[in-house]
Amino acid sequence: MLRTVTRSVAAIAGAVAIAMTGSVATGSAAISTPPDVTAIEPAAGAVVGVAQPLTVRFDAPVQNRSAAERSLQITAPTTPSGEFTWLSDSTMQWTPTSFWPAHSPISVTAGDFITNFRTGAAVVGVADIDAHTFTVSIDDQVVREMPASMGKPKFPTPVGTFRVLGKESVVVMDSRTIGIPLDDPEGYKLTVYDAVRITWGGVYVHGAPWSTGSQGYANVSHGCINLSPDNADWYFNTVGMGDPVIVQS
Repeated sequence: MLRTVTRSVAAIAGAVAIAMTGSVATGSAAISTPPDVTAIEPAAGAVVGVAQPLTVRFDAPVQNRSAAERSLQITAPTTPSGEFTWLSDSTMQWTPTSFWPAHSPISVTAGDFITNFRTGAAVVGVADIDAHTFTVSIDDQVVREMPASMGKPKFPTPVGTFRVLGKESVVVMDSRTIGIPLDDPEGYKLTVYDAVRITWGGVYVHGAPWSTGSQGYANVSHGCINLSPDNADWYFNTVGMGDPVIVQS
């Protein structure tokens, strides 16, 4: 597992009430109007996975976060529940706690800014730590079950629901980034191919030819989800931004 710069997220009190009829209705700011919105991600026209969050960027620090949250309006065939976090004083994120409907148009408004994007197929990866498998379904149909190796007891793979944050065809993973010297028995410096990032702390789904003998039988990684080169290549070319990855034991 490769550790990269950790993004600090300040959790806020309160949650948004979202109607399952497909629209989030919001009220006006009671105290002050939020600054102008400069961008909403996903961008207009994007096609994203069913776990994709919404990121709203303001042109100045937001003094009244509650008002900024209330300014968010979401229109979709069905709208999942979700929660707010603040990535910085001027960047707000709303993350669905369940999944968007697949193959659907989504419209998002904050202040005077509006964007429209779509979800693609529901491409869901499930890593089963105890079964040593990584199973991918597309629109609720299992399409590939792969032997896998997850984190060893000293370096466990985190359990929970994650999403694809990025894809890197080549990554150099160096144990020194997580405080393990190269000359330590646990030390490593490896060139990794077909790496799909699922946490900012450095957990990836990636090809690991050195652990194919353990895949399907034992967990020997430093936290990443190891697949054979062929399976990793298939997943890398199948998955997209915002597609969910569920890790369970």
